[in-house]
Amino acid sequence: MRICVCIKEIQDPEMHASIFRVDEQKMESIPLPGLPLVTSPFDEQAIEAALRIRDGGGDARISLLTFGPSTVLRAIKRGLSMGADDGIVVSDAEFEGADSYATAHILAAAIRKAGDFDLILTGRQAADWDSGIVGCGIAELLRIPVVTFAKSVRLDGNSLRVERVLDDGVETVKTGMPCVVTISNELGEPRKASLRETMRAAKKPVVTWTAESIGVEVTAQRVQEPSHVRKRLFVPVKESHCEFVSAASAPETARLLVEKLAAAKLI
Repeated sequence: MRICVCIKEIQDPEMHASIFRVDEQKMESIPLPGLPLVTSPFDEQAIEAALRIRDGGGDARISLLTFGPSTVLRAIKRGLSMGADDGIVVSDAEFEGADSYATAHILAAAIRKAGDFDLILTGRQAADWDSGIVGCGIAELLRIPVVTFAKSVRLDGNSLRVERVLDDGVETVKTGMPCVVTISNELGEPRKASLRETMRAAKKPVVTWTAESIGVEVTAQRVQEPSHVRKRLFVPVKESHCEFVSAASAPETARLLVEKLAAAKLI
């Protein structure tokens, strides 16, 4: 069984809001010098889902796939140190500024070139822009089924049994392969890299492809003509007001508090 896990390197979503910056004119986030990028947490959970399938007895080879500048190799190495078997990096200057539409085309083209995969895993969304459409886009382009928001993925003979998260519960879906499954945070915490796998990661194979080698001329054009237009990007300004209510006695304080809450239409 061959499993492909698509991953993305992003700014740390756990960074304090006070140090996050955007360029409102260019409508871009500003990378902070010295702050290392991280693998999108949902993508780490996708890696974990693949590893659990293998741990459950599935004879699986797990390949990691990403695109971007040469620095994205760090994300591949992190995934290899978790236990994945090999990595694919698609790196080309033409991909700068790729939106979700272009991202899906690039990844789908790389998957076609890499050969037949039984299962393609992605995070439910990237933890930077939160679009949540790349996994479905890959499935559409490859013309295969997709199951979204999975909290559990396991083999069931020649099929997959997937538990997916709904607003009011959990739905169990059985699907054939090949297919795409997007992994939700309900899967649970991804494992930490072990010393053994970290040492092995340096020797695991990683290939690098360009736009030309995967044949994405149309995609490169689409990068220049994005599928959506960003109207504004800004950091919201949060304002708060604190008012102390006090009186001679507790009942009087409570009465004043209720009056103020009622005046503000909070009760």
